[in-house]
Amino acid sequence: MRNVANDVQQDREQGEQKGGGRGEVGPGAVLPGAVPPGDPEAGLATAEYAVATVAAVGFAGLLIAVLKSDTVRGLLEGIISSALSV
Repeated sequence: MRNVANDVQQDREQGEQKGGGRGEVGPGAVLPGAVPPGDPEAGLATAEYAVATVAAVGFAGLLIAVLKSDTVRGLLEGIISSALSV
């Protein structure tokens, strides 16, 4: 029976000996698509999506408030009644 913990330890030691490059196991291993440490733009897209979502929710709330006003309701009723009377 194999001991997984020993296999992992051996892989780590081999990676350290090789210097840990692409496809190797060890402290210097680089994963495909990984963000380099200290990247100033890391997570920037997520922050942009969050800001856009908050702005969209605010705009939706403003639109609902405007559409519920008596003035806009009267305008919409006038448009609908004139369209149905044709």
